[in-house]
Amino acid sequence: MTQLFITGFLQVFFVAINTYFITQRNYIGVLVVSFLISFIWSFNVKKVAFGSISDRLIYSLGASIGGLSGLLIGVWLGDVT
Repeated sequence: MTQLFITGFLQVFFVAINTYFITQRNYIGVLVVSFLISFIWSFNVKKVAFGSISDRLIYSLGASIGGLSGLLIGVWLGDVT
């Protein structure tokens, strides 16, 4: 269960960070983070698609917290640069 939460968190966290990199035209950041998003997604598909409702809820909770965390880091990065 913890692994589902973490992979859901990481995937959406990286999507949020990638959005920041795209707006900043950070090509290397987009290249690296886009790879990570797809790599993590390749593990998540099987787990979530064939998982129970509990698995899907935990994954979604991790994803929502990952999105919020990615937003906060993106804002922080914008303030730092």
